Amino acid sequence: MPHTAPTPPRMRSWLFAPGDSEKKMGKAEGSAADIALLDLEDSVSPENKPAARQMVAEQIAASKNKARLWVRINPITGHECIADLAAIMPSRPGGVFLPKAEGAADVTQLHHYLTALEAANGIPLGRTLIAALVTETAAAMFRTGDYAGDYPGKARLVAMSWGAEDLSSALGAREQRGDDGEYAHTYEMARSLCLIGASAAGVAAIETVQPEFRDLDALAARARRVRAQGFRGMLAIHPAQVDPINAAFTPSAEELAHARAVVQAFADHPGAGVVALDGAMLDRPHLVLAQRLLAEAGAQ
Repeated sequence: MPHTAPTPPRMRSWLFAPGDSEKKMGKAEGSAADIALLDLEDSVSPENKPAARQMVAEQIAASKNKARLWVRINPITGHECIADLAAIMPSRPGGVFLPKAEGAADVTQLHHYLTALEAANGIPLGRTLIAALVTETAAAMFRTGDYAGDYPGKARLVAMSWGAEDLSSALGAREQRGDDGEYAHTYEMARSLCLIGASAAGVAAIETVQPEFRDLDALAARARRVRAQGFRGMLAIHPAQVDPINAAFTPSAEELAHARAVVQAFADHPGAGVVALDGAMLDRPHLVLAQRLLAEAGAQ
């Protein structure tokens, strides 16, 4: 059976939905989120996990757009992970979200599980994609650069995200943010390590959730800020958060026009290392940024 490397979906917004709530999963799938993230981990109690697995599998099986439906499984180190994968893979989810990842070895282990289950279910090998939460344990913080190497399963990895809640629990920290509402240094470091690790690995960096789901203005401001820093999407916990996130991570007409102008300026001066545009001197990194923006937007 040949290996298949599907084109990654748009990844601006990832909307969580508890796997034991048919209503919330339906809302997530029906939303404008690029990815509906059906959760079998933190939002499902241990006693509800068996039922949730069946519900998630049925939700995916009935979907007309399975590529949009991803599943956050339980950590690779526990027995729940195998039960999750065995239940959901016959339904062919678009991808798997791996929590508490501690380096490339965890991605490789998940890759081997997925390969076996794809073969058993007649799914093209390599079709099921992986995103990893890479800062949820203390050990994970030291390994965010591991994902850039050459290892089995690397081709499946398309995104890396970070989280503050599990990390603060692991550290025994009683608060994550200061009086100004901004993350404390440890969590800003986690965000930065995720961003840098994702860039090194050549995958999308995805911003963590904003628990205060009613403050959409703050959400939009944060989404715009992290996009400017290099993030390419954001996790959401409520359907109302999806539209502001999509808007923040969608290039404006002005941004696209400027990017086209940058590309054209360099095209007009072949071989030039520096060009002038609108009174500013631009060098090759500006061209690379413009080309990336147009590619991500699907613009010509």
